[in-house]
Amino acid sequence: MDSAMVGRIALSPNHVLNPKPGDKQPLCKGPCNYRGMLVAVSTTGPGRGGGLLERPVIEKTAPGRESEFDLRKSRKTAPPYRVILHNDNFNKREYVVQVLMKVIPGMTLDNAVNIMQEAHHNGLSVVIICAQADAEEHCMQLRGNGLLSTIEPASDGC
Repeated sequence: MDSAMVGRIALSPNHVLNPKPGDKQPLCKGPCNYRGMLVAVSTTGPGRGGGLLERPVIEKTAPGRESEFDLRKSRKTAPPYRVILHNDNFNKREYVVQVLMKVIPGMTLDNAVNIMQEAHHNGLSVVIICAQADAEEHCMQLRGNGLLSTIEPASDGC
């Protein structure tokens, strides 16, 4: 886009985005009470004889209203939950490793073996820390494969 005519004044992209201190016609007369974003409009398309525009196209946001990005940023994330594997005397160690690798996405052989050994020696082991819905699903899948497991809030984030 080379230039556009706004209110019969030729404006280049640099002029619109970086106005000079001595410009005769500012984009905003008086105080600007809205936050907006200038939308570039191509003047070279079909049916644009001469490339004259009546006024710039501005996307308005009501004063005091946050953008969607700000709202998403301020939303609280769900607290994490731990999926805990308990030791049992019924399943073989190899089977526990296979189930962990099948149920938990991205579980490597080394991690599965370490989790199984920790549960065997200490009575329980943390399998994964994730959102509550995912933790419940992983726990149910582990139980469905015959392993003892529970979930609990990971209040300290570890």
